[in-house]
Amino acid sequence: MHRISIILPVLNEQAHIVGCLDTVQRLRDQNCELIVVDGGSRDRTVKLAKPLVDQVIVSARGRAAQMNAGARQANGAILWFLHADSLPPSNAAYLIRAALSDSNCHWGRFDVRLSGRQPALRVVETLMNHRSRLTGIATGDQGLFVRRALFEQIGGYPPITLMEDIALSRSLRRHSRPVCLRQRVQTSSRRWEQDGIARTILLMWRLRLAYFLGADPNRLARSYYRS
Repeated sequence: MHRISIILPVLNEQAHIVGCLDTVQRLRDQNCELIVVDGGSRDRTVKLAKPLVDQVIVSARGRAAQMNAGARQANGAILWFLHADSLPPSNAAYLIRAALSDSNCHWGRFDVRLSGRQPALRVVETLMNHRSRLTGIATGDQGLFVRRALFEQIGGYPPITLMEDIALSRSLRRHSRPVCLRQRVQTSSRRWEQDGIARTILLMWRLRLAYFLGADPNRLARSYYRS
């Protein structure tokens, strides 16, 4: 049974970190290790995480840098990147191992469910899942998993401050299509609810189009976080 390294990049996540780690605790008994990579939190994130994980690593800030740092310290043959505000299904480890049991399958992701109750969010998540299945591109909210050997072969996440999940997916897609699991990772809808669903959709599509047209990811990151 291949070991899975669960890597969570975090930054000031004290409100969500315990809930996420409590959810994945049972996976530690299923040959999974749990690694939190902190990007310089100023709250109690690290203190709350330490008793609940195998390793806490401090790295340079930025999801790409943090996830690469976690991958370097991981012991598993499979790397699973999970956000701190995401809750995976209870049988996620089994699903990941089953998905990669085919030697021709090298990576994959889950469908996503947004946590809010607004009907419009059901439409958003459905479109996100269909688009991902069609394009073979996964977002970080979907709990991307990959064979460690392939991740290292392609050089890990590129050192960019936004769109790192899309860039990684494009590299991985050259080796195989992703396994698109229909079981869902629930992720927080806080940004959608705080900023407005329509506004968030327009922002995401504008940034993604700009990235595909060659815009500098660092400039896009400033627009994303400023908004």
